[in-house]
Amino acid sequence: MARLINPIFFSCLYISFIYTLSVNATTLQSDIQVLEAIKTSIDPVSISADSFLSSWDFNLDPCETTGTSFLGILCTIPLDTNTSSRIMEIDLEGDELEGFLTPSIGNLTELVSLNLGRNKFRGPVPETITNLKKLTSLQLYENYFSGSLVNGIGVLRKLEVLDVSNNRLSGSIPTSVTALRSLTQLDLSNNELTGRIPQLNGLWQLSSFDLSNNQIYGNLPQFPLKIKTLSLGHNLLSGHITPVNKLRHLRILDLSDNRFSGGINKGIFMLPDISHVNVSANRFTMLEVVEFSDDKGSQLNTLDLHGNRLRGHLPVNLITYPNLTDINLGHNLFSGEIPAEFWPRLVYSWRSLNLDYNYLEGSVPRELNRTIQGLRGSLAHNCLTCPKGLQLCHGGQRPASDCVGRNRGGGGDLS
Repeated sequence: MARLINPIFFSCLYISFIYTLSVNATTLQSDIQVLEAIKTSIDPVSISADSFLSSWDFNLDPCETTGTSFLGILCTIPLDTNTSSRIMEIDLEGDELEGFLTPSIGNLTELVSLNLGRNKFRGPVPETITNLKKLTSLQLYENYFSGSLVNGIGVLRKLEVLDVSNNRLSGSIPTSVTALRSLTQLDLSNNELTGRIPQLNGLWQLSSFDLSNNQIYGNLPQFPLKIKTLSLGHNLLSGHITPVNKLRHLRILDLSDNRFSGGINKGIFMLPDISHVNVSANRFTMLEVVEFSDDKGSQLNTLDLHGNRLRGHLPVNLITYPNLTDINLGHNLFSGEIPAEFWPRLVYSWRSLNLDYNYLEGSVPRELNRTIQGLRGSLAHNCLTCPKGLQLCHGGQRPASDCVGRNRGGGGDLS
């Protein structure tokens, strides 16, 4: 008859097996060497006591320690006792670290996520970053990285998030970016990039693209149709903005401070999900606001068109956008009277209305003094007759000589 195994003996055997497994499953030595190189590349004076990097004690095994050692890293779990653990995530965000990113970073071939955001890394982004074929998130924002964006970045086919904003990167956007078919978020803002925007329509997963505050020039390309946020403000872009009309999922559009011209047409206002539109500080001359009659209601909340060359009468159709609360049409060439339909909106729904520095005329209702509370904006520097003490008119109106001949909506050139 078979003998029963003593339960206590079996438990001890199991614990011994687990202990042996944990001892053998050490971190791959080459991965440890990369971690050492990362720490060596950082100015020790910048490693504060509460930063993750200060917890890296190489007398211990990075993947076998728990608690307060080797914070900011995650490791793979070995499948057997003959497999080493690998570094799969590094997160040193916001530690104010000063130094360089070691080229040996390319040896962490199991790395899935690298976040060095909000530090003071300088120098180029190592070309060896292209060895990290499993990388899905690369976040290097708010540092001092310089040089050009890695030319071979397109080989990182699993990359979903690429954020290198707020650095000192220069040169053009490498065309290999168009090969990042898994990309959902691309942020290159606040750098010194130049050249044209490459054709990105092949990045069919892309939902957020931020290229603001660079020196990009040329016309708009065709964009991926899933884009929800498009931020291209503060560049040197020109031409027409009609490619935007195809972006049916677009929610936030910022094309401010560029050199776009022609018309702001109704296509933008007809986008079903659009909530914020900022095309200020351009060279637009025409504005077409379609009457919105969709039963679902427009989502448009904020409209900023200031600092263009828009002329004619103010668009009365703005009152048909039920969620619109903040409007800036200042610093244009609008003339004629302010539509009477605007005044009830000022009382009941609009929170901000800027119409300053136009050529608007007519009388502002006296009852606004009694009914408007907390409304932001300005009607100053027009040709209006304002009731005494109305804060919206603070700053005064244009001299009569500026207003002569502008009372038929014809506009005129600013000089």
